[in-house]
Formats: sequence, structure tokens, C-alpha cells
Amino acid sequence: MTNPTSKLILRALAGETLPTPPIWMMRQAGRYLPEYRATRAQAGDFLSLCYNPELAAEVTLQPIRRYGFDAAILFADILLLPQALGADLWFETGEGPRLSTITSMAGVQALKPRDAIHETLAPIYETVRILARELPKETTLIGFAGAPWTVATYMIAGRGTKDQGPAHALKAADRAAFSALIDVITEATIDYLSMQVQAGAEVVKLFDSWAGSLKGQDFTDFAVKPTARIIAALKAKHPGLPIIAFPREAGAGYIGFAKATGADCVAIDNSVSPEWAAENVQPGGCVQGNLSPTHMVTGGQELIDATRRVKAAFQGGPHIFNLGHGITPDANPDNVALMVETVRQR
Repeated sequence: MTNPTSKLILRALAGETLPTPPIWMMRQAGRYLPEYRATRAQAGDFLSLCYNPELAAEVTLQPIRRYGFDAAILFADILLLPQALGADLWFETGEGPRLSTITSMAGVQALKPRDAIHETLAPIYETVRILARELPKETTLIGFAGAPWTVATYMIAGRGTKDQGPAHALKAADRAAFSALIDVITEATIDYLSMQVQAGAEVVKLFDSWAGSLKGQDFTDFAVKPTARIIAALKAKHPGLPIIAFPREAGAGYIGFAKATGADCVAIDNSVSPEWAAENVQPGGCVQGNLSPTHMVTGGQELIDATRRVKAAFQGGPHIFNLGHGITPDANPDNVALMVETVRQR
């Protein structure tokens, strides 16, 4: 066994300020890589890839081989949990995921109990076990799940929506049913992430991709509180487990988010400047982010300058270098290499 403190990401998550920030990239296993596209074609379709442990582990390892990132993140999807709870899930080519919808308390009550999810999710835990064996010893393994609000938006609308309108409408019309759905997702997420940790994940991350559309008390009730519940439960079961929270586009809501939820690190998107985040968020602990993913498409000197700017802004405290959102399919793999090289220049 390696000493875990030798892993750069774990050191940053423990609050250490490092001369060179560790780096990984959201959606680093994905369509911008030709080797990913080849493996996905072999799997047949996206869900088959998620549920095939050997192939899911392979695509997780591909960006590590190519770029030597400091962390690998489990290849899966946030909508596997709703499927495990009993929702129908399928992917429309070129359009993205579709789910059966939940619009009432009866729909919430028809979901499976939390202890029934593991039958569906067993292949995901096997992927984690393979990665725990096969990753280079210096590479940290990150598990993840969607945060309850974001998962609920898909379960209510049956698809991704621009403004999360259906979820906001149910929240307004039947707050009891909406809150019950959030509770079901919260409890299932605790069990799901706990099993990922038991299988070998060293860090877990909660993706609240639509947190920014929650305002005021709703942000507290449905972004902060469920995240805090999940983190408290996981830390009780797995003392010392580092947890990253990503309440995307939270704006001023990023301030104090780590303290309010117990997260060891707050990931930030690129709608806030790195300088603002260094001043307002980093005093609360480790920050992850926040280069715009557009630079992975455009490259050049602008990419170098923007990368240096993010690195410089956060150099006074614990920082994990990452994008402000997932890399896009049209990104150039050579630009990723340039970003990594720029980050690691002393």
C-alpha cells in the first residue's frame, strides 16, 4: 500500500497548499478522445458501456494513460441511480437521456426501497474494484453521484430541461411530494456512494449541476441541506473520507458552502472569476476549478494565459485544477495536453 498522503489530490483535500496544484478534468473520459469512441462503439450504446465493468474501467483509464492526471473519476452516469430506484431510463441518439416521470406522491411511493438499488448498481461497484487494482499508485480514484436536486429535476421532467421548470412547478404545487422525492434520492445516494467507497473509491464528488436555479430558501432546503445530510452520513460511515461538492452556478451561494455542508472542497464553475473565488470561497478550504471548457476547443496562447491565471489566482491556498464544467465533445485532445503541461510548469 502507498501512503495515501503521497497522493497530491488527497493532500490538497486535506487543506495543504501545494506548489503545483493537482489536476484532473470533468468528463475526462469522453467523446473528445478517439479511444473512448472506439470503446463505446464496442459496448454498443452508452448505458451498455456504463454497465460493463471491464469497458467502463477501460474508458476511465484512457485519459490517465494519455495525460497522467492526478485523479481518475469513475465512468458512470448520474441517472443510473434513478434507474436503480425503478425509473425507466433510455438514451435518445443525439438528444440525451429520457426517464419515466414522477409527478405525485404516488409516484414517489412506487419507487424501490433504498436497499434494493444495489442489484442494478452492482456492475458499477465492480468497475470501482477493477480501477482500485489497475490505476497507477499515485492516481486517486474518485467516485461520484448526482446531488438530490439535480437528480430530481430529471426524474420529474423525464429529461434535461433548460430552466428545470417541471421540478420548480412540482416544488410549488406539491411541496410534500417534492420533498419526499428529495428524501428518497438523498438516502439512496448515501448507500450508493458508501458502496463505491467500500469498493475502493478514495474520494467522492456530488454533482449538483442545476443548483444555480435554486434561489433563496430553496437553495438552503434543496441544495445545502441534502448535501449536508449525505456528507454527514458518509463521514460517519467512512471517517476521513474526503468529499467534493459542486453546486454549479451557485454564484454567491458558493460562499460558506463548504462550512454549511461539511464538504472538504467546493468545485466552482467558470461563471465566477478565479480571483473572486480565491477571495470569497478559498478561505473556507480547498477549491476545485475553474478554467472554461471552451479553451479545450480553441487552444493556443489564450489557453495558456487562462490556465496560468487560474493557477496564479488560487496559489495562496489548497487548490485542485479543473475545468468549470465538463469538457465538450468538440475539444481537441492536444489542447488538454497543453493545459496539463502549463499547469505543471514550475
